[in-house]
Amino acid sequence: MNLEPFPLSANDLISRMGEARFGLLDLLPEGDLAEKLIGLALSGPPPAPAAMATELACLTVALNATETRDVRVVVFGGGTGLSNLIGGDSRNPLWPDDPFQGLKETFPQTRAVVCVTDDGGSSGELLKELPLIALGDIRHVLLSSIRQEKLHEQYGLAGREALRVSAALHQLFNHRFETPPSSPHALLGDADVNLAALPKGMGQGLAGLIEAIFSEPRLRTQLSRPHCLGNLLLAAAIVGEKEEVAGISLLAELIGANPEAVLPCTTTPARLKVLYGNGVLVSGEYKSGHARRGYPVDRVFVEFAAPPQAVPQVLAAINQADIILFAPGSLFTSIVPILQVPGIAQAIRDNRGALKMLVANLWAQAGETDMAHGNGNGDHPQRFHVSDLLAAYHRNIPGGVKDLFEQILVLGLRDIPGSILQSYALETKVPIYLDRDKVRAMGFAPIESRLYAQADIEQRGVIQHDPASLAAAVRVMWAIRDSLGKGGSPKLCGPGGGAEVLLDPLGQTANQRFAAIRERLHALAIAEDLHPVLAEIFWRHGDIPLAHLDGVAGVVLLDREEWSRAQEWDTILSFYDPADRLIKIREDIFPEPAQFEVGFLVALGQSLLGNYAEEKRRLPVVRDGESLGYEFRLILRPEAELCCFFNSAELARFLGLVRMRQATGNPRLYTRLVNDDEGFTPPGLLFGLTYAWYLDNRHVCHIEYKMSIDRMMSCGLIPEQKKVAGRRQAMIDFFRTVVFRYTAGQLQPSADYGLG
Repeated sequence: MNLEPFPLSANDLISRMGEARFGLLDLLPEGDLAEKLIGLALSGPPPAPAAMATELACLTVALNATETRDVRVVVFGGGTGLSNLIGGDSRNPLWPDDPFQGLKETFPQTRAVVCVTDDGGSSGELLKELPLIALGDIRHVLLSSIRQEKLHEQYGLAGREALRVSAALHQLFNHRFETPPSSPHALLGDADVNLAALPKGMGQGLAGLIEAIFSEPRLRTQLSRPHCLGNLLLAAAIVGEKEEVAGISLLAELIGANPEAVLPCTTTPARLKVLYGNGVLVSGEYKSGHARRGYPVDRVFVEFAAPPQAVPQVLAAINQADIILFAPGSLFTSIVPILQVPGIAQAIRDNRGALKMLVANLWAQAGETDMAHGNGNGDHPQRFHVSDLLAAYHRNIPGGVKDLFEQILVLGLRDIPGSILQSYALETKVPIYLDRDKVRAMGFAPIESRLYAQADIEQRGVIQHDPASLAAAVRVMWAIRDSLGKGGSPKLCGPGGGAEVLLDPLGQTANQRFAAIRERLHALAIAEDLHPVLAEIFWRHGDIPLAHLDGVAGVVLLDREEWSRAQEWDTILSFYDPADRLIKIREDIFPEPAQFEVGFLVALGQSLLGNYAEEKRRLPVVRDGESLGYEFRLILRPEAELCCFFNSAELARFLGLVRMRQATGNPRLYTRLVNDDEGFTPPGLLFGLTYAWYLDNRHVCHIEYKMSIDRMMSCGLIPEQKKVAGRRQAMIDFFRTVVFRYTAGQLQPSADYGLG
C-alpha cells in the first residue's frame, strides 16, 4: 500500500477523521481518544473498507513516525520498574536478547532520576562501610540505559557485535559472589567475562575499576562480603571521581549510555521510615519490604543524614523536560522518597509546559500495596485500586499530587486469559484494579492500554509492562498532546503531605551508624563470635537506639547445666538478669538465627525495665474454701535505687497499660487479680515480647494474636472490644513514642487517609 500521498500530521488526520458524523475513529475499540490511538499504534488498524483502512493506516504510520529525537524526557523511579521502562529489566536473564528497546531508543534524550534509599543486599553491605548513597537501583538502571547508537558512535559497534558487548556487560554487572575472589583475574574468571574481547577503551576502563576494587583500601574490605559486581564497579568509579554524579556519569559513558542518563535524586545519605496504620514505625527499605504488619501503610518518610540537596543536574533536567514520567514500581519505596527531596516536587510543578504522566503499577506489592485503607469502620479491603495509589501519593508527597501529573497510564487486563491471572493469584499476586470513574472524579485522565507483550504471555505466561509498548504509548501521547483533554484540577480531600524535612537526630550516615554499633558492642562483655551476629541484628533493626544498651553489661551464652531460669511463665530461652546486668541466652539456640534473634530482642526489651521490681509474688485468692485464682503483686524499687530506661511516670504508664492497679496509699505497690483459668503474662516478660513484636511481628506470634483485635471490624455491640482495642493502640503508641523516642508530630498516625 502506497501511503506517500498522505503527508498530514497525526493531529491533522485526527481532526479530519473526527469531523464526520460517524468518524473513522469510531471503528477503533471503545475508549477515549488516547486509548483508541495507542491501541492503533500498537496493534494496527482493524478490518475496514479499503478507503477507511488507508486513512487508518496513514494515521498509524504518522503516530509511529512522530519525531522524538530531540524530545527531552525525565523519568522518576526505583529499580526494576524504572529499568524496564528505560530499556528493559537489565537483571532479567533474557535481557541480552533484546537490550536496545524502550524509552532510551525512542527518546534518546531520556534521563532517569533514581531513588537512593535501598539498604538491602549488596547495597546494604556497601552502606555499612562507605558514606555513599544506595547504588543498587542506579546500577540496575545504568545497565538498561546502554544505547545502540551510542555504542556505534563511541566504539564502532553495530548489529551482533553490539549485542555481544551488551551481553558481556550484563554478565559482568549482574555477577554476584559469596566467597572473596583472590584477584581481578579470578573475579573475571568467575564472572566468565573476557575484558579483552570488549572494545579497547571500554575494556581498559572496566579493568581499571576492577583493579581499584582490589587496591583501594575502602573497597578491598568489601570483597569479604557478598556483593553484586556492578555495585562495586559503581563504588570504584565514585571513589575515583570523589563525587557520586561524576562517578556515575563516568561509568555510564564507559559502557555506552549517555553521560547523564542516570542521576541520583540526591547525594545526601538517607534511609526510609514506614508508618503503618496501627502506629508501628519501621526503619529501612529492606525491612519494610519484608514486614507483614497486616495493616496498610499510612505514610513514608525519608530521614536524611544531613540537610538534603537535590542534585543540580536533576533540577535542570526537570526544568528543561518536555515529558515527565513516573515509572511503575514500588510506590512507597521508589517514587515517594524522590519527591520528598526538597525542591524536586516543586520543580515538576513549575514546569507548566511538560506532558506529565504516571505509569500505574500492575501488581499489588507485599508489604506496600497489598492492603488499602479502610472506610474508618475497621474495614481493610484486600483490593488495591489506582485511586488508592493516587491517595497514597497525595498523603506522602509534600504539597500533594497537584500539577505533578494528569494522565494515568494503566496496563489493560481485558484481553489476558483468565488462566494466567489465576496462576498469578495462586502465587498471591493480584492486580491493582482501575476504578476509572473514581480516578476521573479525582481530576485525572486514566488511559488503559495493552502495554504488555503478547509474546511474553504466549511463550512464558508472564504479564509485565513491555518496554517497547510503553515507549510507543508515550510517543503517541506526545504526538497528540495538543488533542488531549485535561483531566481537570485534582479534587482532593485533605491537605497533601507535609513539607518538613526529617533529619537523623544524630546526623549519622549508615556507615557511621554501623561503626557506632560495633564500637558499642565491643565495649560490652561479649564473646568474639557473638559480635558480628549482634551487629547484624542492630543493623537490621535500625529503630533500636544504642541507648537501649545502657542497662546491659554484656551478653553470655549458657549451657543446659548452667541454665537456672525457671520456665513457669514462658519457654523463651533467654532473659535479662538485673543482678549482674547480663543478657543470658541458652547456648543451644545460637545455631538457629531466627530463634536466637527473637531471644536476644526479648531480653534486650526486658533490660529496659532494669531492676524495677523489688518484689514479685503470687498470693492465692480463696473464698468459702474455694480457690478463685491469685493476686499478682509487684512492688517497685524506691526511685533512688531504680536503674531503668524509663522515669517513674513512664514506668507507671506502662504498668497501667498492662492492667496493673496502683495501690491508693502506696504508689510503689501494683496488683492484678488473675482467675484460675486466665492466661497471664507478667509485665517484664510482656514488655520483652512486645518489644520484639514491635521490631518484627513475624517473631512473636503470641503478641501478634493479642494485637490483631485492631483488625477486627467493630460492630458497636460489645463495648469491651473497643476498650481492648484502645489498650492495644495505646501500647503501640507507648512503644513508638516512649520506648523508641519517635515523638515528632509528623511521625504520628494520620486521623484520615486519603482522597475523596
